[in-house]
Amino acid sequence: MSTHAKRERLLLADLLEAAGPDAPTLCEGWNARDLAAHVVVRERRSDAAAGLLVPALRNRLERVSSEFAAKPYEELVQLIRTGPPRRSPYALKQVDEAANTVEFYIHAEDVRRAQPQWTQRELDPVFADALWGRLEKMARVLGRKSPVGLVLRRPDGQTAVAHRGAPVVTVIGEPGELLLFVFGRQESARVELEGDKETVARLYEAKLGL
Repeated sequence: MSTHAKRERLLLADLLEAAGPDAPTLCEGWNARDLAAHVVVRERRSDAAAGLLVPALRNRLERVSSEFAAKPYEELVQLIRTGPPRRSPYALKQVDEAANTVEFYIHAEDVRRAQPQWTQRELDPVFADALWGRLEKMARVLGRKSPVGLVLRRPDGQTAVAHRGAPVVTVIGEPGELLLFVFGRQESARVELEGDKETVARLYEAKLGL
């Protein structure tokens, strides 16, 4: 596994372990056990994980996810920590880095920020740049449901257009915070917004993300 994805994987496993199975998360309707089951199914049951994108397979995904969620919580966390089986596409370094770095970062924050008195994590510059690179590539997909024009901007001025339109809201923040915002965690992201009050309110209510 590559450096960023491996680090985020281990961090996610540690946070899930510390939080416990019944801890809340930022994923609506999911506790820590549900989130752990989702991560394991995504890596180990591609036949079911396809339901994340294909509505016709959603019932299968829900059934398999329920089966995994019924496993001992410690086993789920250990499956995340040890990584995917060799036959999984995620076992390939390139796939792991491309698909899991952001996935695990977001879910680690889903666990961290749902806990009382959470503290913001300071990201090292190399990792922040890696997240920004992925955000630039994903911005249009993640922002496609925005009801207003949406521009993402780092404090240093680097900018990505997530959705064309008018009026426009510019969201300013570090790459990790911007990712959280466009992944639908608007209320939990530490960002500043430029735009009129009504337009900003519409953006906060929007279902952003995949």
